[in-house]
Amino acid sequence: MTQRLRPSEQDYQPGYFMGTTPPEPGHPVQVAPGVHWLRMSMPMALDHINLWLLDDGDAWTVVDTGLNIDSTREAWEQVFQQHLQGRPLARVLCTHMHPDHVGLADWLCRRWNAPLLMTQGEYLSARMVSAGMEPTGTEGLVEHFRVHGAAPEQLQALGARGNFYMRMVPSLPSVFQRIDDGQRLRIGEHEWQVIVGGGHSPEHASLWCAEQRMLISGDLLLPRISTNVSVYPIDPDADALGRYLHSLERFDALDAATRVLPSHGFPFSGVHGRVRQLREHHAERLEAVLHACAQQALSAADMIPLLFRRQLDTHHLGFALGEAIAHANRLWAVGAVRREADAHGVLRFVAREAANPARVQALARTAAGLAMPLAA
Repeated sequence: MTQRLRPSEQDYQPGYFMGTTPPEPGHPVQVAPGVHWLRMSMPMALDHINLWLLDDGDAWTVVDTGLNIDSTREAWEQVFQQHLQGRPLARVLCTHMHPDHVGLADWLCRRWNAPLLMTQGEYLSARMVSAGMEPTGTEGLVEHFRVHGAAPEQLQALGARGNFYMRMVPSLPSVFQRIDDGQRLRIGEHEWQVIVGGGHSPEHASLWCAEQRMLISGDLLLPRISTNVSVYPIDPDADALGRYLHSLERFDALDAATRVLPSHGFPFSGVHGRVRQLREHHAERLEAVLHACAQQALSAADMIPLLFRRQLDTHHLGFALGEAIAHANRLWAVGAVRREADAHGVLRFVAREAANPARVQALARTAAGLAMPLAA
């Protein structure tokens, strides 16, 4: 008997139904009737965000806003002057609280006297972090990472960086319109259903149009890069990865012909293959972490080389620490590891069982929502 090989991360290839040439900033491209693709530049390694301009009858609804920087505002001015066809922006809908998605919400809402639509969890979290309320501020974040084993020089660099969110989201509308999971929004000639997911952010809203078999996935489903899943100091014991993996089930239930409009990368098809690939991705990383924790007790900071094989700057170090904690907490949540604190309060994770490779793989794949490969 031989074991059937599990799919590798190279097996799935997204189908880019719009090609791989993005729109120029400020110049929308139609991807479907009533749906237009905007791309805005960002001055970082992830150098762009996709926004979606939806025909709303005698007006427009925009999904996400871009960063609060001059170049994005200038690109929006081009859209206003050249592409709105004399119709106003009637609604600003933000998928979630992150700065590239909500950074210009206040500016757009004020400019057009338009309401902001968000889930309650995203809006209130954005208000809290933008105000610097602890433990979401710099002090709370540094202590969170200290508890998970970050070195003094790493903590110093993270502290010196300050509150990036407050700089990128200096203001938000003081009121909002709440959207909920399952709610149906009539936008122009089409109905879009809200699909709420977690793990990447508190209550991330994706939008599904059954008539067009189209999903505006936000950051929950991207064609190439894996969505960052982090644990934050306000909810330090959260099983963020478990919530994210559970959220993927909603996309697995969609039509196989679904066309996905992601926030980063190119519009793509092959939703089921991508969901499977992401589960495999996290299963492999959970397996590596669990195997290492069977050799010795590890802090989340100790796990970073197992999860990230590239050099990390301070900006990406914060994401890496958050994601390492998420993988450790996932294994803790399913009972595969126990957690111990030393005299300084630093947490380390230890496997509950000896390092049997087959057993480690089985636990990791179960934690990722996958069955074991079948024998051929």
